[in-house]
Amino acid sequence: MKITAAFFRLIRWPNLVFIALTQVLFYFCIILPVFEQYHSAPVLSFTLFMLLMVASVFIAAAGYIINDYFDLHIDAVNKPDKLVMDKVIKRRWGIVWHLALSAIGIAISLAVSYRLHTFYSFIAGMINVVSVIALWLYSTTYKRKLLIGNVLISLLTAWTILILYMASLKDWFSTKAITESQSGYMLGETKLFKFAILYAGFAFIISLIREVVKDMEDMEGDAKYGCKTMPIVWGIPVSKVFVAVWTVVLIAILIVIQFYALKISWWMSALYCITLIILPLIWFLRKLYQAKVAADYHKLSTMIKLIMLSGILSMIFFKFYL
Repeated sequence: MKITAAFFRLIRWPNLVFIALTQVLFYFCIILPVFEQYHSAPVLSFTLFMLLMVASVFIAAAGYIINDYFDLHIDAVNKPDKLVMDKVIKRRWGIVWHLALSAIGIAISLAVSYRLHTFYSFIAGMINVVSVIALWLYSTTYKRKLLIGNVLISLLTAWTILILYMASLKDWFSTKAITESQSGYMLGETKLFKFAILYAGFAFIISLIREVVKDMEDMEGDAKYGCKTMPIVWGIPVSKVFVAVWTVVLIAILIVIQFYALKISWWMSALYCITLIILPLIWFLRKLYQAKVAADYHKLSTMIKLIMLSGILSMIFFKFYL
């Protein structure tokens, strides 16, 4: 394996593309159309958005590297054919790349925060700093703990959307008088909040589902090295129930949203969601019940990833509906 190909495998380049795609769609299909609807210019310019996206990708890449650094022995059991750390790329270079990418990601985040010069952008920059620390702690400790690591990764997945929302907010409490244009902007922020919660919530729940499924897939290596993941502590049957409950909750939420979409004649988006998100989730539930070995859980994990992609691509409809 060539060093370049190994490096891109190490940083999980398809996942990084997924993060970038999520943020691009949220910016161009939701943030810009929302504020255009109220004849307002967004606080987050294209240049600053691009910088935030690069920061998100770099921080995520650094997280994948440090995760492989500390999971070397576990990965040697769970996925020996995909091992990169210490097999192609030496561990000391892994640390160097982790520190470099983390530092660049933090520097860009703080620079954007300074340029936007709002309270919310400052908080967003600080949360990116905390994210780097959280990814380190996840790799060293929380990943091996019951549920904590799963929830943490799910929150960070949702954060890839929420950071753009926070970077788009103004400091209204510092404004004495609200003009007509500012009033329009506030309406835009209210609508943007609803979309941010919708997609961040979707990202959180479906990421939590996938994290537990991955734990079921990786039980052998995790058990060998003393991890206390849900399948190991509570067993496969309870873990399946946990995943199934969250899947049913997600399906129920999506069905309710489709009733609202149909009420306002968003026929195409409703058809898309039912066909490419809700029905696959129902199919996932059936396959979850039948799953028995690691290969079955790997297929389920891949299925959830495709459903995540379908969910994110649904943002395209808002480019035309808003």
